[in-house]
Amino acid sequence: MASVACIGECMVELRQAQSGASAGQGGGLYSRGFGGDTLNTAVYLARLEVKVDYLTALGDDALSDEMIAAWNAENVGTRRVARLAGKLPGLYMIQTDAKGERQFFHWRDSAAARQLMSLPETDELLNSLMSYDIVYLSAITLSIYDSAGRDRLFAAIKRARLLGTRFVFDTNFRARGWPDRDVAREVFAAAFAAADIVLTSTEDLLALYPGESHEQLMARIPTSELVFRLAEPVSLLRFPGATHEVRAEPMTNPVVDTTAAGDSFAAAYIAARLAGSDPVEAAQAGHRLASVVICYAGAIIPGYAMPPKKRHRSTPTRQATK
Repeated sequence: MASVACIGECMVELRQAQSGASAGQGGGLYSRGFGGDTLNTAVYLARLEVKVDYLTALGDDALSDEMIAAWNAENVGTRRVARLAGKLPGLYMIQTDAKGERQFFHWRDSAAARQLMSLPETDELLNSLMSYDIVYLSAITLSIYDSAGRDRLFAAIKRARLLGTRFVFDTNFRARGWPDRDVAREVFAAAFAAADIVLTSTEDLLALYPGESHEQLMARIPTSELVFRLAEPVSLLRFPGATHEVRAEPMTNPVVDTTAAGDSFAAAYIAARLAGSDPVEAAQAGHRLASVVICYAGAIIPGYAMPPKKRHRSTPTRQATK
């Protein structure tokens, strides 16, 4: 069975409760949950029947215990989660406007996950990457480590690729996570050079390379398999021997919350590719799941709302990189 390692950070999520304003609280009531971009992708991968482990660090507190229990309930593997005494997970707050667009506020400077690349068990964790078919991480993942930590992670990914592991990089750029855009551009270039598949968007790349055309932005990414999501629900694909445009089917339900649209797209794309679908079919699957996710509040939709599973061809044989 194909397996995926998702690397990143899960945080405590505070979301403004709709009942707060109606109850005369001025919007001051918040519901508590958990979330993070790569964790969202891991959950959707598990729901799509992909074997997935989440690689991160948590504290030894009750909230971290709740996270582990929630991931296990979603069939996300937790054997690669480091637990750090006296540490806590990070925290973020979401405010969503009338159009479903969200604004985030973070408190994460001392979060346990930031230490993942500098622990006594880090070498063992990084060596385990060779046992997975795909390693998936985002630019948000890379932003929480220092330069030495990123170098250590990239070196491990390169070793894993020699044995056939594929590296999927999701750009998911958030400016507040980087000291400046020059550092971000340097790290992005290193990730692009190492990746087998890049999932990106105009929103992410124009923030780093303002004013460039779609063609110029895509030319910056040397990987052979590229998924470039536009502002409208359209993806431009580049893969060996072809380029293609994939349009999402028209929405029939109102957009409630765009949180995890990209994360769910990534999960469906990866799951389809692991199952033998070509990039066009995989992008169609990505748009299909994302169009359902944005019709619900929060990053993780109810299990009953997941779209019906589509049969794919058999999983391709894993081959080492030459």
